[in-house]
Amino acid sequence: MSLPLTLISHTLCPYVQRAAIVLDEKNVPFERIHVDLGNKPDWFRAASPLGKVPLLKVGEDRYLFESAPIVEYLDETQPGKLHPQDPTERAKHRAYVEFASQILNGIGALYNARDNTGFQAATEALRTKFSHLEEHVDMDGPFFAGASFSLVDAAFGPVFRYFDVLEGFTDLGVFDGLDRVRRWRQQLSQRPSVIGAVTEDYPGLLREFLRRRESWMSHLLDLAERGERIVAMQ
Repeated sequence: MSLPLTLISHTLCPYVQRAAIVLDEKNVPFERIHVDLGNKPDWFRAASPLGKVPLLKVGEDRYLFESAPIVEYLDETQPGKLHPQDPTERAKHRAYVEFASQILNGIGALYNARDNTGFQAATEALRTKFSHLEEHVDMDGPFFAGASFSLVDAAFGPVFRYFDVLEGFTDLGVFDGLDRVRRWRQQLSQRPSVIGAVTEDYPGLLREFLRRRESWMSHLLDLAERGERIVAMQ
């Protein structure tokens, strides 16, 4: 009998969310352990050579690290394939999982921008990436490649979740006119696996994280809490 899987997590990590979504989509029971990345325990340092989450514990002392190989492992070993069978389509999906990672980097650039100039540049860069997606998301939906939920959808659920919080205090405008992307985002926001990938206090935790950045976004959050609201793309 195989040992239960354990997902080593952090409350805000979007890459952890990918693995949690895939585990839920496949109805795989698992334990979830949260670690404090500011005070990493010794066992975590030994198990994670990059010092990052997620980790997936697959045996008494066997750990997988990095989200992409973790979700690929889950797709290969658990019933219910989320990757396409066709090799060309599968390669395309892998590329768009990486594209999601690049958008996450762009979101990091957005919330770390020190001034409005950097903030506007990061916003425009995100807009460009989502405009590209508009041409590649399935026209009829509801998911990236049509009727079937895929690893690309698992990667983008956490991406869109950021904007659910950010749009609460600033008008970024990155999805304006992008009807396919907006429909896809809405579908993912209602998916039980996406909803359940974070705790109920996620929005508040993310806002507190943003407040501590002392960045332009921190400034916008402060303004919003005082009753002012700024449109990002002008």
